[in-house]
Amino acid sequence: MSSQNDTIKRRKKDCCLVYSIWYHCVSGFQFSSVADMESPALLYNQLKTAEPFFLLAGPNVIESEEHIFRMAKHIKTIATKVGLPLVFKSSFDKANRTSSKSFRGPGMAEGLKILEKVKLAYDLPIVTDVHESIQCEEVGKVADIIQIPAFLCRQTDLLVAAAKTGKTVNIKKGQFCAPSVMVNSAEKVRLAGNPNVMVCERGTMFGYNDLIVDPRNLEWIREANCPVVADVTHALQQPAGRKLDDGGVASGGLRELIPCIARTAVAVGVDGIFMEVHDDPSNAPVDGPTQWPLRHLEELLVELIAIARVSKGKQRFNIDLSPYRD
Repeated sequence: MSSQNDTIKRRKKDCCLVYSIWYHCVSGFQFSSVADMESPALLYNQLKTAEPFFLLAGPNVIESEEHIFRMAKHIKTIATKVGLPLVFKSSFDKANRTSSKSFRGPGMAEGLKILEKVKLAYDLPIVTDVHESIQCEEVGKVADIIQIPAFLCRQTDLLVAAAKTGKTVNIKKGQFCAPSVMVNSAEKVRLAGNPNVMVCERGTMFGYNDLIVDPRNLEWIREANCPVVADVTHALQQPAGRKLDDGGVASGGLRELIPCIARTAVAVGVDGIFMEVHDDPSNAPVDGPTQWPLRHLEELLVELIAIARVSKGKQRFNIDLSPYRD
């Protein structure tokens, strides 16, 4: 029975690959072998050397297979047009919700099936998050980058389990952490035998129900000695800061400031930009207030690329402290 199931899975994967080839031929996209994505070191090095930066983008959570395919198609078209390497992002389960009534997604089994279809159909590397060590092995069979949520950035067992998949690990800095903490988190991944790690700034708690982005963190977090990503959408959350009609609370956000934070990040010289994008953010079931409208994605990326190309943020400024003489 197990052998029969394996045969069925291989046939499904072959069918998806055939569709992928057909799609790229008729759409005019340059075909990139899916096999290339299966080399973690190759993808990691491509992202590490990307100029002016790479992009991790997609809707916050998988709402449906149809929606994910539509979003992947549009975001890839835009990223290709502006010349940015893209890793498509979406979550199969939003385990850390403000309310138990909040939408969480389709779950791991169904969610990974959808993400694998998208990966094959559009030749896109995938990033998605895990919340428990037991999830890492299965997620690693589909995802090219395994993301560690901010609240879990110090969980040693989770970091080690993610590292042992061999896939690139993107660790989000906890809202409660100093940037120096990420040095240790990244080292946990390396000590588990995986050199492919990156760290992500996503804001710092500022009192209750608010986050701030300290641009100094984008410099200090480089001490982790790996690519630095700026999450320009979650960084503008207002946790549990939105009152609902039924008396409950949900996370709010400051979408209008996403361009401000993004401009700052690329000027400082980050290696990658993480942003959640939605075609109808006002009606998104999760984190609507901090998802960037798909209709404005190209416009914003063009501006960010222009800023990044004139900035010297990736170069350390050589400060001369010798006495100045006329």
